[in-house]
Amino acid sequence: MCGISAYIGYREAYPIVINGLKRLEYRGYDSAGIMIYDGQQMQLSKTKGKVSDLELITDKDEKRKKGTIGIGHTRWATHGIPNDVNSHPHLSQSGDLVIVHNGIIENYDTIKKELITRGYTFKSDTDTEVLVNLIEEVKKNEGCKLGKAVQLALTNVVGAYAIAVFDKTKPDEIVVARLGSPIAIGVGKDNTEFFVASDASPFVEYTKNAIYLEDEEMAIIKIGKGVKVRKINDDTRVDPIVLKLQMSLEQIEKGGYENFMLKEIHEQPKAITDTFRGRLLAEENMIKMSSIEDNLDRFLNANRIIIVACGTSWHAGLVAEYLFEDLARIPVEVEYASEFRYRNPIITDKDVVIAISQSGETADTLAAIKLAKSKGAFVYGVCNVVGSSIARETDSGAYTHAGPEIGVASTKAFTTQITVLTLIALKLGKANKSLSDEVFKNYLDKMQMIPKQVEQLLKIDEHVKSIAAVYKDSKNCLYLGRGFNFPVALEGALKLKEISYIHAEGYPAAEMKHGPIALIDENMPIFVIATNKGHYEKVVSNIQEIKARAGKIIAVVTEGDTQVRDIADHVIEIPDTEEALTPLLTTIPFQLLSYHIAVMLGRNVDQPRNLAKSVTVE
Repeated sequence: MCGISAYIGYREAYPIVINGLKRLEYRGYDSAGIMIYDGQQMQLSKTKGKVSDLELITDKDEKRKKGTIGIGHTRWATHGIPNDVNSHPHLSQSGDLVIVHNGIIENYDTIKKELITRGYTFKSDTDTEVLVNLIEEVKKNEGCKLGKAVQLALTNVVGAYAIAVFDKTKPDEIVVARLGSPIAIGVGKDNTEFFVASDASPFVEYTKNAIYLEDEEMAIIKIGKGVKVRKINDDTRVDPIVLKLQMSLEQIEKGGYENFMLKEIHEQPKAITDTFRGRLLAEENMIKMSSIEDNLDRFLNANRIIIVACGTSWHAGLVAEYLFEDLARIPVEVEYASEFRYRNPIITDKDVVIAISQSGETADTLAAIKLAKSKGAFVYGVCNVVGSSIARETDSGAYTHAGPEIGVASTKAFTTQITVLTLIALKLGKANKSLSDEVFKNYLDKMQMIPKQVEQLLKIDEHVKSIAAVYKDSKNCLYLGRGFNFPVALEGALKLKEISYIHAEGYPAAEMKHGPIALIDENMPIFVIATNKGHYEKVVSNIQEIKARAGKIIAVVTEGDTQVRDIADHVIEIPDTEEALTPLLTTIPFQLLSYHIAVMLGRNVDQPRNLAKSVTVE
């Protein structure tokens, strides 16, 4: 949620900052703004709406674009409605300080009332304007420099933040800080320029060197001097670690596709291959994952595995529950991280907690990790972003190798998460002898075929598009699956809701008779996963019950199926594989279906309304 893009150096700041904001649009926002310092004045432009609306404003006056220091922001409203005034950046009362802020200051009202007694007035309804004036008040009262004022002010706030602050009386530095919301610092050659952003995508073409602040750290970024990092609470000096960025500019561009979501759907064969490359060694009959091998006893001797996640990652966790219990015979519980952190869960040092997050910055998942660690549990992370908070907070873990996922609705993140979790389940099943050598080898061979099978599935795009055209005007949809594919039904429904705004629900197929069957009529499309493995005959019975009530059946079946084809209104075939691996295939038609319906309805599939890619605040 929200995005920060800033620059200080020798180049013109405007194009760098504005392009950075465009790269961060995937995070979700409702307004945008930018400040450019021309050496004398801070030129402030901001508006409700998109970055393109902001450009229309700045294009009217070239003076707004001239300067080598700039701070920009895309805002997702928390305190104060989306409008021009509440948009960031915000100036302090004197006009000397400017701030952009991701997060929430929970005690802003108390601070605001105190500042009002000291003569401050406020133009906006935001907590952010309160924060910049608090910094100004501390700076004035303590007679200190900006960095110290930021540090002292932040010790008095409660909440979450990633901030960038500029003081026009100190035009060679920017101060940044974080607690619960990510911030990355790009370091230019010889400390001649610096970039600040919510992730590295805004500056990847300028530098491959990045510093990621930890929680409760702040940095003073100064031209010619470098980056000085300190702990906010105790002023301890921290030696910053400069990481080499792995992403490339090509990865965050559309590459000829109409939008990022379609590009990312089609990247899944490569993403799955990249995720098991070096791990799945079928010819050697082994799975190599040092993060599991080094902690094998913790997993094999665990009382249970607890999986915590949110959204699509939670659905991947549900698939993992089936995988771990079926293949490795280890008991699993899957929890919404947002509930887990608040319900006083029973956790012991005999438990293993697996935290799943695409971004590695999900606030609720991070809080769940900290809770689990405080109880002595071993915490294992599965995430996509190198250097992210979850990667740093967990005891061990594995990266997916999906590459940057820009579309808000996760696609390749989901399939690569399932890929990693399947590898772990197979490795544990082999280690504890739940799987015979023959069965293990069969799984490795079948798993190795998955990328080609996904590639094959993507060729049915036009067929799926023709089905989408039939049901694009539906008001409600039901998704049904059993066993390993029940979570895929949930994920299919979520995708449709997210990007088309059509109401949809996912259910275990057998639960249809316990309520949802009352909704079924000739206007209700029912998407059913009916592969020839597992509970096939039971699902066929469910389909017949739907047809008896005039429901429209769109069935995902194994290629060559004839029984369901004779009953269903539409059939989508997937290649044959083991039941435990079918979620990697059955999810693809639902991604394509949701995509095409949304496009036909004129939706913005990359930036659906009200949603953010990474939920970094509660």
